[in-house]
Amino acid sequence: MSPRKAAVLRDGGGQSLRDHLIATAERLIAEGGTASLTVRAIAREARVADGVLYNHFADKEELLALGLHAHVRSVETALGEPPRTAGEGTVAANLRAYIAYSLALHIAIMPAFAGLLGRPQVLANFERLSNPMAGGRGLRADLAGYLRAEQRLGRLSPGADVDAAATMIIGACHDLVLPRLFTGAPATPVPDDLIDALVTTIMHGITPTPCRPSPDATTKDGERDNEAT
Repeated sequence: MSPRKAAVLRDGGGQSLRDHLIATAERLIAEGGTASLTVRAIAREARVADGVLYNHFADKEELLALGLHAHVRSVETALGEPPRTAGEGTVAANLRAYIAYSLALHIAIMPAFAGLLGRPQVLANFERLSNPMAGGRGLRADLAGYLRAEQRLGRLSPGADVDAAATMIIGACHDLVLPRLFTGAPATPVPDDLIDALVTTIMHGITPTPCRPSPDATTKDGERDNEAT
């Protein structure tokens, strides 16, 4: 190890050079995104020679994928845990909070993915890593697990397809965020009334409910029956 690299490791408080390089890539992604991020920029920021990176990673795509993975985990940690304790509050309120959480997470991380659309190998390498969200489960599976627990408690219909519901919710979050990235529009918060509408649709569906006679109608029908007799 060269003296220069040894100095970097000493400054890192026992951190390995590989971890130091990943942390540097993560920091640069958080600060400036991925569109123009280069291995040379990472090496310069990490205070190592460019070629050092290839002693610890198969290629530059592996380093960028690991930096992206670390970035997603850091964003999730900063946002905290989503509300997913079955039996607490109402299911509708918990879903509303989960959707708001998922939207905030996607707004924060999607720009980094958008910057890599022209670098498919980085995204392929990222896909091979463990899911960085919800303890490795991913948001969709995590949400489905919460809904399944509510189902066991009898707070959701026993015949409801919770996996389909989770897919629709997380898919909606993608749909509300991704188009803004492709058009260059700023990632602004999604209106609360749209979140409320999504929750209402998930909870009650889109088919009409059976018509029930109003109390007035029942009284009038009863009066007619009495008159008939």
